[in-house]
Formats: sequence, C-alpha cells, structure tokens
Amino acid sequence: MPKILPASGGDVVEIILADHRWFEEALRELRDEQSDRAAVLADLATVLIAHAEAEESKVYPVLRRKDAIDAEEVEHSEHEHDEGNEALLDLMQVDDTASDDFSKKLHELSEALTHHLDEEERDVLNPARTEISEETRHRLGSTFAHERARLIEAGCGDIANVRKIVQKAHSS
Repeated sequence: MPKILPASGGDVVEIILADHRWFEEALRELRDEQSDRAAVLADLATVLIAHAEAEESKVYPVLRRKDAIDAEEVEHSEHEHDEGNEALLDLMQVDDTASDDFSKKLHELSEALTHHLDEEERDVLNPARTEISEETRHRLGSTFAHERARLIEAGCGDIANVRKIVQKAHSS
C-alpha cells in the first residue's frame, strides 16, 4: 500500500508528478485481489480529491494568469477532474470489493485517471516548467501542498463529500 505523501513544498511540478506516480501505484494495488482494496480506495479517494481541488483552486489560476496555459486547457482539465470524480464515486459505491462490478468500475476509473495524468503532464506541466520561473513554481508548490494537506486533514475523500463534488459538477 503506498503511503500518502506528506508534501510540504518544493517545485509544484515535481509535487504534482509525485502524486501522479502515487495514483498509478494505488491503482496497481486496487487491481490486486489480495490487497485491502477498501483501505487503498479510501486513501486514493482522499488524495485524488485533495489533489484535484488544490490544483483547481491554487495551481490552474496562477498558470492561467502567467499565460502558461489558456482558459480552454483549464476548462478541459477541470472537466477531466469531474469525469474522474464521477468514476471514483461509482467505484466507492460498490459494496463488494471482490465483485465483477468492482473490477469494471475500477477499470473505468483507471481509464479516466490515466488519460488525465497523461494529458496534464504534457499540456499543463510541460508549459509550467518552461513558462513559469523556478521561484514561482516553488511558491506555488508550497501553496498547493498546504491546500492539499488541509483538504486531506478535513477528510475530503469521504463518500459524502465526493458525492457532493460530483453533484456540484453536474449542476454547473
């Protein structure tokens, strides 16, 4: 089981990439029928929600203001977060972690998340590396890490909160 990373600062690109690798490891753990799937899913839900919410509130607006990414890229990334959150909720709502339904919903989450990680690394993080100063990336890393930690501490991966986030996205 991958441990939840207690990022405290550094280059925001590196922090986000570390989270991405952690998500991939958590997905591998979830595919393993011998793992404690419920515990892994709870941790994944918490980190995934904290990560996406912190990106949307702290990272994307700064990258947009600095012209590293445009409004269309922000909207696309936020839409992919919404899709991932919906797939996460669908998986969280499956009672039997050994069922075919769990495997099917896990596949759907894995597809949505893997697609998003690939696009974000190419279309958001690459421009952040080249268009944003190292000083700004470090300042943003600290802000992102603080918000992410606050959300994790608040239990943002609780199913009721995930459901609320998904419902909010559907009403927007």
